[in-house]
Amino acid sequence: MPRPLTEAALGIVVKSGWAAAVLLTGSATTPSVGDSQRLELSDPAIPDCQQPYHAGFGTARASGADLDHLVSSVRQFGSQSVTRAISQYGSAGYRVHAIGIVVGSMTDPERIANPHIRIHALEGTLFREVVEAAAEQSGVKYRVWRQRDLSGLAVTALVQEEGTIRRAVGRLGLGIDGPWRAEQKAAALAAWHGRDWPTPISGSIPSGR
Repeated sequence: MPRPLTEAALGIVVKSGWAAAVLLTGSATTPSVGDSQRLELSDPAIPDCQQPYHAGFGTARASGADLDHLVSSVRQFGSQSVTRAISQYGSAGYRVHAIGIVVGSMTDPERIANPHIRIHALEGTLFREVVEAAAEQSGVKYRVWRQRDLSGLAVTALVQEEGTIRRAVGRLGLGIDGPWRAEQKAAALAAWHGRDWPTPISGSIPSGR
């Protein structure tokens, strides 16, 4: 008889071309790290995919076939990267029932007047949508938060002081084989938010905007 899968939540901090992912198990009061890894959201064999809307420093790539190809490659490669990770967690004995997605901004790029900032916003939106699409494809609920809002939200959701939460997240990284920097800590905190979401899979939770 197969062993039951261990319930887990996944936190993903979205960057340009990659993401920091942390898998948490345990409970909301005693979480533990099941895995921490870097997920490639763009094909390393196509360097321009890491910043597809950039033609150079501060310069936007012109609309056309080249941009369409890069964006299409990102959507395909990034989605496969995330869905593959979720599948591999399943093979390793985990059931990812929730994903907390962390981004720098959720401002509509069309509302940004500064061309350079708009380019970054377009790329942030693209890579966030890639992770959202992978969550939906995998049948996993998700929520989206801005990184600067995480600590304040955690105080309310976890009913703990910010300093206590910060120290707890720092301790989660002890013994981890790999970096435990700001990206990993934010991913862990996002996953911690998701530990007590209802476990039955029922599609995605609309992202918090």
